[in-house]
Amino acid sequence: MKRIVALFALLLLALPGLFLLTSCSRGPKTDPAYVAEVDLWHAQRIERLKGETGWLTLVGLHELKPGINTVGSASGSGVQFISKAPPQVGKLEVGELGVIFQADPAAQVALFDSTAAPVQRVLLDTDAAGRPTQLACGSLVFYVIDRQGRLFVRVKDRQSSVLRGFTGIDRFPVDARWRVQAHLEGMPGDIEIENVLGQKSLESRPGRLVFELGGKTCRVSPTVEPGGGLFLVFADPTNGDSTDPAGRFLSIDAPDSNGVYTVDFNRAYNPPCCFTPFATCPLPPPQNRLPVKVPAGEKMWGQGH
Repeated sequence: MKRIVALFALLLLALPGLFLLTSCSRGPKTDPAYVAEVDLWHAQRIERLKGETGWLTLVGLHELKPGINTVGSASGSGVQFISKAPPQVGKLEVGELGVIFQADPAAQVALFDSTAAPVQRVLLDTDAAGRPTQLACGSLVFYVIDRQGRLFVRVKDRQSSVLRGFTGIDRFPVDARWRVQAHLEGMPGDIEIENVLGQKSLESRPGRLVFELGGKTCRVSPTVEPGGGLFLVFADPTNGDSTDPAGRFLSIDAPDSNGVYTVDFNRAYNPPCCFTPFATCPLPPPQNRLPVKVPAGEKMWGQGH
């Protein structure tokens, strides 16, 4: 009996230490208000993805050649749309004036999100000018994008199978330990970014962003966003395992009055290339490959790349 009492006493003495050890291993409790804030951000992202022309609707990417490019679902079309499109939608002419679309009258092509009559002939703005001219034919929406002088037709279907089958994106639990403070060091300059097409471009970077993560000092090179924010294409050792093989994206708000940035990896999100092979995603440059695993933000969607 005395031995049982002694063991019980030892257990009582050990409990505070065990509790402390367990608490430390779990990390500090994350503020429920902060969790709700991140959850709201993610819900808004999902709604954008599910929008009429969100990334879940992208079904085609076709490079244009100089001169006349026929458009339609007919075999042999220069720009061959999916089968639900009319056999002849029209023609895209690439010339000195830019890109001109000449509609086939039977296709009833109109300006997207407009009540105007169907178009006959229209000069198209590309995304290089900001907002491209978007045309609609049935459930399809198409427009021209410019990638370093190479012109492509991007095609979206507002009734795509990916959109109809989409049920959301799994995430890691929100954890405040993956929200860190950062500062810039070094001088502004350019960074070479390669996209999935193999094209390389020079983008403006404000310097190197420095922060502590997982017990290590990390330095990455984000690019500059309008309004003082930053955009980071990054990779980490979770890629190909629990997160997308091609890395993830992160938007970073403008700094506070002391020049301090908040880098919140709970808001890391998948590139659009995980939903469709027709996106032109940037890839993480070598200097943006983090040395620590980042089990935060969105997990791999579907089968990954």
